[in-house]
Amino acid sequence: MRRNVDINIILFNNKIYGLTKGQYSPTSDRGFVSKSSPYGTTEDPFIPAELVFGARGCFFARSIDVELKITEEVLTAAGRHRGLTVTEVLQNCVIFNNGIHNPITDREVRADRTILLRHGQKMLFGKNMDRGLVQDGFLLKAVTIGEDGYTIDDVLTHDAHTPSNFLHQQLAMMDGNDLPLALGVIRDVDSPVYNEEIEAQIADVRARKNFTSLRDMILAGETWTV
Repeated sequence: MRRNVDINIILFNNKIYGLTKGQYSPTSDRGFVSKSSPYGTTEDPFIPAELVFGARGCFFARSIDVELKITEEVLTAAGRHRGLTVTEVLQNCVIFNNGIHNPITDREVRADRTILLRHGQKMLFGKNMDRGLVQDGFLLKAVTIGEDGYTIDDVLTHDAHTPSNFLHQQLAMMDGNDLPLALGVIRDVDSPVYNEEIEAQIADVRARKNFTSLRDMILAGETWTV
């Protein structure tokens, strides 16, 4: 991620190691009971978005397994992005962790506990799309438009392309409780791609040094025969 190598990563987060028969994973909640933690885990879960932003990632998106259209949208954006992308998909594990994301993904609550972010559009959510995110000092706040003096003009407009990652990180860390869980492309910023930069550097050195092979480079200076 730090180097921005041109690859796409999809993280299926079901908060358990399902393929290896149900051990707790780095994203399992504290106190989670599993085959490898029969009395509950004693550690806090790892949050994937923190790693992405800590490593200065340039692309982060999120979807849920029951939202195929959103998943298609974010994966298409990831495919178009030059550099490393991380797409987190909140996924259910029917066998070992069934219903783990239900408090957020159930149809009855999904509209109020998630927000779909699209670049250039207002950050609105809710069953009636009458709730929005506003800036409250250095923090984000969920409000209802028309209450407490808040209007549509107070609602933030999503800018996925700004180089600053402060607001992107705040959006990515919302958990669906006090603030809705952010879905969609949260961050999509152009940055030099590692492998492209290395290839350009090699081509430049070859052109200036007139090397076409390792042998040419070795024999370019003073040589002698023993």
